[in-house]
Amino acid sequence: MKSKYLRTLIPAFATLLACVYSCSKDSGFYNAGVEDKTFNGNTYEYLKSKPGVFDSLIKVIDRMGYQNILENDKVTLFAVPNQSFQVALTNLNNLRKKSELNPLAISSVEAVHLDTMMSQYIIKGNYTTELLDFQDGVNLFGVKYNYPMNARLGTSSSSGYISGGADNIVFQNTNRSALVRNWVSTTTTSNNIKTKNGIVHVVSSDHIFGFRQFVSRFTYVPPPPNLFVKVGGKITVSSCARSACNPNNIEGYNRVIDRDRNTKFLEDPFRGGWLKFEFNSPVIAGSYTLVSANDAEDRDPASWSLDGSNDNRVWTTLDTRNEEVFRERFMERVFYFNNRTPYRYYRITFNSMRFGGSAFQLAEWSINEPSK
Repeated sequence: MKSKYLRTLIPAFATLLACVYSCSKDSGFYNAGVEDKTFNGNTYEYLKSKPGVFDSLIKVIDRMGYQNILENDKVTLFAVPNQSFQVALTNLNNLRKKSELNPLAISSVEAVHLDTMMSQYIIKGNYTTELLDFQDGVNLFGVKYNYPMNARLGTSSSSGYISGGADNIVFQNTNRSALVRNWVSTTTTSNNIKTKNGIVHVVSSDHIFGFRQFVSRFTYVPPPPNLFVKVGGKITVSSCARSACNPNNIEGYNRVIDRDRNTKFLEDPFRGGWLKFEFNSPVIAGSYTLVSANDAEDRDPASWSLDGSNDNRVWTTLDTRNEEVFRERFMERVFYFNNRTPYRYYRITFNSMRFGGSAFQLAEWSINEPSK
């Protein structure tokens, strides 16, 4: 009888234990935790210890002179694997092939752009996942150029549990914009690798090096020479709001020709109007540039016209644009037009904003020579 009782009790007890364990695990969230790893060497030595993984990254670091920083400085490296560079170069060379141009490699792309992009992955200071556990993430700054980046914690799925896997990092290029929708992000696959001088987080292999800038930077064709700089003169504006009427204000109208895209001319509300430049002597122009400002894309100009004059009374229309779009913040666009007449005055009149916005802003404007 006792034996029969035990045979009944033991399975029942086992079922109860299984239920307690299962119910505890199914409480809604399972934190798999993050395994900290320690490497007995500096950050540069860690990369060298992974042949076949970071070869392209090491080539960039060596070419741009970042080795000393990764050996001695207190930095956090978001390490980009070989696949990320391979995809970036493939995209670039496919485009170059269509233009019958020779392919490029890490050793032959323009150094200034490569340096700018590489600096975004090397962050000042040591940041583990524990220091990124904030809702909006943490603002980070790249070495050399203090470029603003952002990082926050994310979680992956594991064994059928949503957000039940180990923590990962959402690493974001802010594009110098206050608007999160303008940011470009990637994630990490391995975190918190501690070296003697820093922290390494390994970026996902599906990330394309450069945060969507690789191809555009190496196919960028600069506009013709800026006549504002070459000839000189003065700018005037038809209307301005509040402090923007002060040309020295951070958002004053004179900021639109200061050759610094981090400043801008802001008119809020926009009442319609023009920017006019009087050259020291008549010039033949055949192009002009506009650069979008740092935020609020509904303030971007969408339609405008460009006119030239020699007496500031009779104007000739040189170019007209409608429904134009700036896809990114700080985006420079070049517009060409046919003209062989020298004018002393050039005036650009803005008629409407994107999405029918009520305010106007512009980071930069220039009048340029004809294309050759």
